[in-house]
Amino acid sequence: MAEQELTVDRSDQSAIITLNRPDKLNALSSGLRALLSEALDEAAADDAVRVIILTGNGRGFCSGADLTSAAEAPPPSQADLLDEFGWMGRQAMSVYNLDKPVIAAVNGVAAGAGMSLALSCDMRIGSENTRFKSVFIERNLSPDSGMSFFLPRIVGQSRAADIIYTSRPVGAEEAHRIGLLDRLTEHDRLLEVSLEVASQMAQWPPLALRSSKRVLQYSIENPLEDALRNEMAGLSYAGKAKNDAKESRAAFLEKRKPTYTGT
Repeated sequence: MAEQELTVDRSDQSAIITLNRPDKLNALSSGLRALLSEALDEAAADDAVRVIILTGNGRGFCSGADLTSAAEAPPPSQADLLDEFGWMGRQAMSVYNLDKPVIAAVNGVAAGAGMSLALSCDMRIGSENTRFKSVFIERNLSPDSGMSFFLPRIVGQSRAADIIYTSRPVGAEEAHRIGLLDRLTEHDRLLEVSLEVASQMAQWPPLALRSSKRVLQYSIENPLEDALRNEMAGLSYAGKAKNDAKESRAAFLEKRKPTYTGT
């Protein structure tokens, strides 16, 4: 994988995907979008990766679509023209539908499609440098990249309306207070704290972790009865890891920390 616009690093059972266009505040060029999609697919397919951390290099997390590079992008194919979701929808689904926890370490500004990218993650950790801005209405656009789906589910309908209709910036303290940020730490410790949270997740049986993400997402989108049925299905998936089930019981009885393998 070319790494000029994106890097992927490993820390224990976590994959750290870093948007690496700091001079553009990590704006999403066509090249960066392709690399991000590829990196997410590879992390999803790698059983050694249990948690993904998504962050940016420099002062920005992601400033949204790179409009300055549009002229350099290859012409759309017929499949692109017929795609009802477009790259914005595909990006949202690639993160949201990935059945491993994805943590956004929001190191700076997250605007437009970059804000949507952070919202599509399971949780967001930020610092005093974090700032959110919806931007779309300033460009004579309505929200895309999943913002209309994610934002009201995270902060509520009226707060989402406030943020989208005014396009005002939301700083770190307010973002933490209203739930846009789940944890707030010093900027110098942002990646360290994100890795600590990832490690807390990765210590558990991997199939149970992935099933938990599936049922949590399903439950917020469907009636209680359907959610209960899906929970039962999720239990059956996690139960297929027979060795992890034995290890969980043995570690509890032996009063030791378990070691899970996903088998």
